[in-house]
Amino acid sequence: MRLQPTLRGWALGATGLVLVLLGIGAGSRDLVRIGAVALVVVAAAAGLVAWLDAGGTRRPLGVRRVVTPNPVHAGERVGVEVHITSSDPSGRARLAGLKFAEQAATELSAGRPLRARVHRSPGSVVVSYGVQTARRGRWPLGPLVVTRTDLFGTPASTTTLGEQAEVTVWPTVVPLPAPTDVLVGEPDRVALGARSPSTDDASLRDYREGDDLRRVHWRSSARRGELLVRSDERAGMRPVSVLLDLPYRGTHLEWTISLAASIALAMLDAGHPVRLLDGVGAHSTTTGVPFLHTRHDGARAALLDRTVDLEAPRTSNEAQARLVAGAHLLESTEAGGEIVLGVLGPLGAGARSALAHVADTAQGWAVVRSDPQQTGGQRDARATVDALQRAGWRACEAAPGEPLPDCWLRLLGSAR
Repeated sequence: MRLQPTLRGWALGATGLVLVLLGIGAGSRDLVRIGAVALVVVAAAAGLVAWLDAGGTRRPLGVRRVVTPNPVHAGERVGVEVHITSSDPSGRARLAGLKFAEQAATELSAGRPLRARVHRSPGSVVVSYGVQTARRGRWPLGPLVVTRTDLFGTPASTTTLGEQAEVTVWPTVVPLPAPTDVLVGEPDRVALGARSPSTDDASLRDYREGDDLRRVHWRSSARRGELLVRSDERAGMRPVSVLLDLPYRGTHLEWTISLAASIALAMLDAGHPVRLLDGVGAHSTTTGVPFLHTRHDGARAALLDRTVDLEAPRTSNEAQARLVAGAHLLESTEAGGEIVLGVLGPLGAGARSALAHVADTAQGWAVVRSDPQQTGGQRDARATVDALQRAGWRACEAAPGEPLPDCWLRLLGSAR
């Protein structure tokens, strides 16, 4: 708690002190009495406000914050309700007369004060307001700031109630078509044994980190000497790896992440196992990144959660190192038969070489950023597209900021 006099309190206290000193100097008991009364009023008011402190350890008030929806996509509005309750009479007395203010990150409040509605009832107060999410990330909300003054407004106490909440903001995504007849051609589907799903359509595959141990086929694992798990995925639905090359300047970071997330969700909704690779942290482990499946509850949310903490590389060398690490991960986890969908920038020689090897075992598709405002941006992007196409990739250029469906349909059209 922070207790301090208000401007009125300072004025009243100073006036009382002056009157006491004048009364003593002039020998006037009346002036001394008046000045003493003013000082007593200020002191008593401060004591009362301190006793009614809302955040005191003596039967503290309960605070519960409800954020809906959470997580949320960037650009969407979030409703917040803060419930302050007390079940004992002293707590109800402390609730009366409180003023409330909520704290929020700039990415939620746009730097402006939050405008809230306060609904009071016996033993409880509900503070409700809305915030507009501006950018992808994890942003703090709260704690609640409460202010109390006495009847005369001489002292004011300020304290905080409750803990901080966190609002998780996913990137903006748009629905994209997933024409599997283009991504997986008819000869591929025949080779993979594509057919209608069946309850008996079960096969075995190598164990990947994150797989449920209950799906391990122990008899076959013992025979082969390595873990195998049952897979009831529909045959012909190739696994998809979305490879991210984040711009190191950060200018087109959100557009790049939004495009990659939209592509990943489109393939996930089409029934493909999907994973997101950016070559950083846990995503670059040698044990591989587990695929997400629509048959698992929360697969979409788990995929979007992986985009929340993505950060731009600090230099072009770091950006290339990340991409090379992601390409090596594809090779180390036996990406044969996969579809690799890349959202890339203009590449250096090392990254081009790494991605060329990916096309030896996987089917590669790539959208390459072409920034017309950057010197040589279009030329470098064109050179990257040509290099990828020579290596067996399907690739096209895209200008950052253009509609995401246009980029996606242009990529699919490159196969015709």
